[in-house]
Amino acid sequence: MSAQPSTVTYTITDLAREFDITPRAIRFYEDQGLLAPDREGPSGRRRVYNSRERTRLKLTLRGKRLGLTLNEIREILDLYESPRDTAPQLERFLHLLAGHRGTLERQLEDLQAQLAEIDQHERQCQALLAAQHAKNAGNKTPTA
Repeated sequence: MSAQPSTVTYTITDLAREFDITPRAIRFYEDQGLLAPDREGPSGRRRVYNSRERTRLKLTLRGKRLGLTLNEIREILDLYESPRDTAPQLERFLHLLAGHRGTLERQLEDLQAQLAEIDQHERQCQALLAAQHAKNAGNKTPTA
């Protein structure tokens, strides 16, 4: 915790536990410019995250769950923090979501086609197997 009582801070371990990710993932998001924690201690080795950085991490993880790229997430975060009107941010986000929706719908169509093909192959295999079992049952010779 910070020396300032009104400012809540988090360690990398705190955030990793809260969001169920590894500290390595958090450092990766830092490397990608999505997070910028304050540094404390000798040589600035200790990362200190404030509420802003926690929110950025939360939004980054939400964007990843939606399938957005890190560049798309960064763009939205930058728009989110701009002092301008939020309309451009919302319009850009809607555009990104529409594009991602289209991609997912195409993938869903492909998956449905593949599942239909698997169904067809399964039916053919079951029919061939049933015919084989019937043939084998007919070839059995009675034992005395």
